[in-house]
Amino acid sequence: IVINKARGMVVHPAVGNWSGTLVNALMYHCGERLSGINGEIRPGIVHRIDKDTSGLLVVAKNDFAHQHLSEQIARHAVEREYEAVLCGNIKEDSGTINQPIARHRTDRKKMAVSADGRNAVTHYKVLARYNGYTHAGFWLETGRTHQIRVHAAFIGHPIVGDMVYGMKKDRFSYLNGQCLHAKKLRLVHPRTDEEMEFTAPRPEYFTEVLRKIGANNK
Repeated sequence: IVINKARGMVVHPAVGNWSGTLVNALMYHCGERLSGINGEIRPGIVHRIDKDTSGLLVVAKNDFAHQHLSEQIARHAVEREYEAVLCGNIKEDSGTINQPIARHRTDRKKMAVSADGRNAVTHYKVLARYNGYTHAGFWLETGRTHQIRVHAAFIGHPIVGDMVYGMKKDRFSYLNGQCLHAKKLRLVHPRTDEEMEFTAPRPEYFTEVLRKIGANNK
């Protein structure tokens, strides 16, 4: 199953979020028809996106599909495309951020670029530049926790609205979360070997941010 997750929805239950998660919804609609590889708390979950990130993720309905999809992700065969609005103007039109990521040494809820972290590679392309902001596309080669958010902050252009890795207060603080959308997912069907591509329309909050920053140039 490919799902267009709403912004603000947690993927799986954890302390403080035992209900109202994507997994709760999946169990209601699918019952026992989900992969059990990741246990009872994360049935069917092959990969995750952050609570305040909107967009696409794939869920496995059985163990065969889960294994097949996990192997595709491991060998970088699943293409995951995101778009984000960043603070500031990126000078380069495109580039690659190749910086390892590990758990933050003092704040365990955060991640950080660290020499002893796991390999993390993010590709980006500038889609448009505005007065003090950049609309950019991102492609993940790896899938570390908070990867795009950490890498964007590392190059000095945190994602608009990101209260964890960006500015605590700016004109978009009301968003209470990053302006990041998982817009496209390309994978091979586990049973048929058919190449499949899914696209999620840009959500209203994202369109509103683009509209506001675009107005600065007029």
